Amino acid sequence: MDAILPVLLFVAIAAAVSVGLVVFAELVGPRRSGAVKEMPYESGMDPVHDTRRRFDVRFHLVAITFLVFDVELLFLYPWAVASRSAAGIDAAVAGGLVSSRGLVFVGAMLFTGLVIVGFAYDWRKGVFRWR
Repeated sequence: MDAILPVLLFVAIAAAVSVGLVVFAELVGPRRSGAVKEMPYESGMDPVHDTRRRFDVRFHLVAITFLVFDVELLFLYPWAVASRSAAGIDAAVAGGLVSSRGLVFVGAMLFTGLVIVGFAYDWRKGVFRWR
């Protein structure tokens, strides 16, 4: 019970703060409404056109490019942290999980090279040019 008490206390305080902030906002916040506030709003654009209007392909290309570079960071960050500490990659080599430290480095550089090729492709296709 002593091990779970801090977790329960954290959950109780987080719930109390969440509920308190919502109640405080309802009590203190403005209550003015109007036609502009009642209008739907989506994706940063006012809905003044037909709902079946097509989006420009560039919107999707930018979203996919963001995902690619976000995933790259997710893969490279643990590698950078592991290569920095003595207990990281060296421990994996000593434990027989990896044959050599150079193999891990080559794998990370190959991955980075593929992402750079993807970046060059996006650049040539004009994804980063906002018209």
